[in-house]
Amino acid sequence: MALIKSISGIRGTIGGKPGETLSPLDIVKYTAAFGRKLISAENKKIVVGRDGRISGPLVAELVMQTLISIGADVIDLGLSTTPTVEFAVTAENAAGGIIITASHNPKEWNALKLLNEKGEFISASIGAEILDDADQGNLVFVSVDKLGSITKDDSYLEKHLNAIVEYPLVNRHSIEKKKIKIVVDAINSTGAIFVPALLKKLGIPEDQIIVLNHEVNGKFAHNPEPLPQNLSQLSAAVLSNKADIGIAVDPDVDRLVLVCEDGSMFGEEYTLVAVADFVLSKRPGNTVSNLSSSRALRDITEKHKGEYFPAAVGEVNVVAKMKEVNAVIGGEGNGGIIVPDFHYGRDALIGIALILAHLAQSGKSLKKMRSSYPDYFISKNKIEMDNDVDLNSVFEKLKVKYKSNPHSTIDGLRIEFDNDWVHLRASNTEPIIRIIAESNFETTANNIATKLIKDIQEFI
Repeated sequence: MALIKSISGIRGTIGGKPGETLSPLDIVKYTAAFGRKLISAENKKIVVGRDGRISGPLVAELVMQTLISIGADVIDLGLSTTPTVEFAVTAENAAGGIIITASHNPKEWNALKLLNEKGEFISASIGAEILDDADQGNLVFVSVDKLGSITKDDSYLEKHLNAIVEYPLVNRHSIEKKKIKIVVDAINSTGAIFVPALLKKLGIPEDQIIVLNHEVNGKFAHNPEPLPQNLSQLSAAVLSNKADIGIAVDPDVDRLVLVCEDGSMFGEEYTLVAVADFVLSKRPGNTVSNLSSSRALRDITEKHKGEYFPAAVGEVNVVAKMKEVNAVIGGEGNGGIIVPDFHYGRDALIGIALILAHLAQSGKSLKKMRSSYPDYFISKNKIEMDNDVDLNSVFEKLKVKYKSNPHSTIDGLRIEFDNDWVHLRASNTEPIIRIIAESNFETTANNIATKLIKDIQEFI
C-alpha cells in the first residue's frame, strides 16, 4: 500500500489506513486544500473528469462533493481523458481542474492530477503549499447557503476531437484517402470511447477499426503501461487482421505507443521522434524532451536545423522548458506528445492524428518510417525502494565512483559513457528507483543498466 505526493499529483492505492493510502479522508483533505488554493470570488469553476478505473466513481463523488463543500462550481465531464480535461479547463475559463486517474499504474491505484487555470499541472511551489495546507489542517468549508454546484457536461469529447481534426497540420482528406486499417488496444478504459471516435472523425471507416479490450470497466486485460512486454495481444491482432498500424494508449490517454504492420514494436521512444519529424518538416524550431528520453529526438531536431533541449522528468518540467526555449514540439520518451500551439499537455489523441497525417503524406509504411530514424536501444529497469532509503546518499557515492564521467544532477543522476548514458531517479508515481540506459547496441544498454543496478544495491 502506498501514498505518493509529487509533481504528478496525489497518487495511491485504494484501501488501507489514512495517510498511508489514497483513502477517502486523504482524498477529501487534498481536494479541499487544492480547491481553496485555486478558486476565488471571481472564478469558482473547477473541471473534473476520470478514466475508467474501478474506483473512479467512488473517488469522483468524493472529489466533487468536497469541491462544492468549499464553494466551488464543478463541471463534471464524467468518463474522459487527461488531455480532454486539460483542454476543457481553458475552454471553460476555469480556475483549475482535477483528473482522476493513476495513468499507467495497475487497477488498485488511483490519483488526483491537479491542473491550474491554464490546464497545466500545478507548479512545485503551489503543490507544496497545497500539501502543507492539507497536512496542517488549514481547511475551511462554506455554510449551507454558499455551497457550490455540479454541472454535468458531456460535450467535450466532440469539442476536443473537433479541435484536433481542425488543427492545421492534420489533413483529414489525406488520411481518409490513405485507407488505413487500425487496431486499437483501449485497455478497458476511456481510450475505448475517445480513440475510435477520433478515428472516425479522421475518415477511417468503422469496419477498418478493430478495438481490443473495449469494455470500460477498469479491469485491465493486462498491465496498463504500454510497454512491449504488455502489447503481445495488440501485436498479434495487427498481424491477424492485416492492419497497417496498431495503437496503444494508457488508461487516461496521454501516452501513445505504436505497433508496425508486421507486428513489431515501433518503440515508445519513437512516437515523439516521428511526430517531431513531421512537425519540424512543416515548422522548423526547437524541441524538448526529458532526460530519460532517447537522443534520437536530438538527432531529428538537428537534421531539421533546430536545437534540442533536455528537461527534468515530469510533464510540468518539460512544459516549463518548452516555454523557455519556445519549442514547437516536445514531450517525453514514454509516448507523451505535447503540441504547444494546441495545448501544453501530453495528448495521445492529437498524437494519433499527427502520426496518421505523417503516414498519409509520406507514403511510407510504419515499418519503413521507423527504419528511417536513428537506431538506439533503451533499457528501462526499476528497483523497489523502501521509504527509509537515502537516495541522495546513494547518488553521492555513485558520483564518486564515476567521477571521471560527465554527469548531470538536474533530475536524479545522469551519467555519460562516451556516446551512451544512464539515468537514475526516484519515480514520481511509484515507490521505485528507475534505471534507464541507452546505447547504439541493445546488449550494451542492458549491461550498463545491470552494472548500475548492482552499484545501487551495493550502496543501499
